[in-house]
Amino acid sequence: MIKLIPRVENSKAMIVLSPIIALTLTALSAFIIFLFILEDIKVSSVFFTLFVEPLTDSYYFSEILAKAAPLIIIGVGLSIGFRAGIWNIGAEGQYVIGGIAGSAVGLYFYNVEALWLLPLMAIAGILGGMFYAGIAAFLRIKYQVNEILVTLMLTYVAVLFLSAMVHGPLRNPSGFNFPESRIFHDSALLPIIWEGTRLNISLIIAFFLALVAWFGIKKHMFGMQIKISGSAPRAAKFAGFDDNKTVWLSLLISGGLAGLAGLFEAAGPAGQLTPGLPQFYGFTAIIVAFLARLHPVGILFSALLIALSYVGGENVQIDYNLPSSIIQIFQGMLLFYFLACDILIKYKVVLNKN
Repeated sequence: MIKLIPRVENSKAMIVLSPIIALTLTALSAFIIFLFILEDIKVSSVFFTLFVEPLTDSYYFSEILAKAAPLIIIGVGLSIGFRAGIWNIGAEGQYVIGGIAGSAVGLYFYNVEALWLLPLMAIAGILGGMFYAGIAAFLRIKYQVNEILVTLMLTYVAVLFLSAMVHGPLRNPSGFNFPESRIFHDSALLPIIWEGTRLNISLIIAFFLALVAWFGIKKHMFGMQIKISGSAPRAAKFAGFDDNKTVWLSLLISGGLAGLAGLFEAAGPAGQLTPGLPQFYGFTAIIVAFLARLHPVGILFSALLIALSYVGGENVQIDYNLPSSIIQIFQGMLLFYFLACDILIKYKVVLNKN
């Protein structure tokens, strides 16, 4: 019989090994799944297309970086709230509202060429995301409503609101009634940092935000506040930390960054506002944050790994006609195995012969 016995202290070796074990188990599970669903195709070919080919082709590699940027931005914001015990599950909705708000500004100044336009759109995107997350903060503080339910349910409202906007006020007047906005003016588009690809300046901003978050958590009093509030709420009260302030700051920061990511997606790869703006980045960023153990710098690496699964998964769909759900299966298994293996940090497995 196998038993888990608490360790005297956390295992430093397992802190390093658990992600490697999780990746190995995920790869083995994916191998078994492919054996069942593939008939005349070599599993090794699928693995090469999924994990290796995106790293060897310059365009695919740029797509990994482009998809990692919104995951980093949203993941950093979510990690701050999760550290404080504030569970914002609706970053996807805040991402959509931020994209709508920022895009509306860009479309309002459609014929304006100015350096201030893109920053103004970014501010509008941040404020849109903050407003949407602020609804959950207000309801939790005022009426003790669970923020998990509120943020999650508001996501569906945001997607429907996006559909209403692209079918109505923000629809391209010369677009033959297609549900999409005008293509943004050059002043409203993110600068490309790798010619010939879709990689834009959002990646640099994402890295900068991750470093700022790391500094804030490591060196600033706010970092101590959210850490204590999440791990020891009673101690936080004795220390004089305001619980309501923590809720507001956590949700507003995560919502604002999600809204910024939404605007970057609209003003970057998309180049316009469309019903296809929701890319499930808000939900996937939850996996990114936990794979990084809520560490802002670790989010850089976990976002790249998840972005690799996106690009490789799309290639597998095209080359081998596999279902799109293969990406979600891989991401879900990776998170499951990672959380399971993390138990070994605090517990050791003992075989009881009795």
